[in-house]
Amino acid sequence: MLNSELEHFIQEDLGPYDLSCILVPERQVEAIIISKEECTLAGIDVAMSIFKYFDLQAVAMHQDGDQILAGEAILSLKGSSVSMLRAERLSLNFLGHLSGIATMTNKCVQIVRKFSDARIACTRKTIPGMRSLEKQAVVAGGGDPHRFGLSDCIMLKDNHIKLMGFEAAIKEAKKRASFTQKIEVEVENLEDALLVAGMEVDIIMLDNMSPGEVLRTVQTLKKAGLKEHVFIEVSGNINIGNLEEYAKTGVDIISMGSLIHAARWIDISMEFLEQGLSL
Repeated sequence: MLNSELEHFIQEDLGPYDLSCILVPERQVEAIIISKEECTLAGIDVAMSIFKYFDLQAVAMHQDGDQILAGEAILSLKGSSVSMLRAERLSLNFLGHLSGIATMTNKCVQIVRKFSDARIACTRKTIPGMRSLEKQAVVAGGGDPHRFGLSDCIMLKDNHIKLMGFEAAIKEAKKRASFTQKIEVEVENLEDALLVAGMEVDIIMLDNMSPGEVLRTVQTLKKAGLKEHVFIEVSGNINIGNLEEYAKTGVDIISMGSLIHAARWIDISMEFLEQGLSL
């Protein structure tokens, strides 16, 4: 994380007059950060950046992607009591939020692995300013970050098609695309999937289709000899409850906005050590 970004978050949390922390006697203390529940860990790097900014000595006992048991220590800290109080909430917020995303992602990956090798990917449904960290948390959980932004690939979605139509949109995309860019096209039914597959795009996204519709589309593309040279992605209203059915359809990528927007924060806490409370 850049210092400019970090300072923005710190200023938001401290405000103009941090009386609650400065009224505490300045002393050297020790603390640990623990997870109060089992989780997949994420956010260690950003937490370490926060501790470094406040000149705290931090030792990470785990790294992003590690499976953590309830009550297990994640980091140990030494330094100023005032600095530790100032770093507490911000570091715990990042660790709790990002570990929640990693935990949700890992659960989904484990479900899919029982049935296929399809990748679990997130989407661009991220908190503005937090996209890079949230997508890194997905990676920590075993998922795929998908696009970080509009420039990563050319994705033609429903509104592109409404404005231009499939043929014109794909033709223009091929004309303008760099040799490094893939072209992905969103479709909502079998007929359009067959049409687009015949136009030599790289990825077809089956959007808001039921598991049965997705299965039928994948099977039809295979029979027509069109599946071999195109990746099939499925997206739209997929969650941990219906994921198993989509995993059985034979798609290559399963994209889930819910990896981020439905992820529950993990309960992570900072605890001061009695032996470290020296006056």
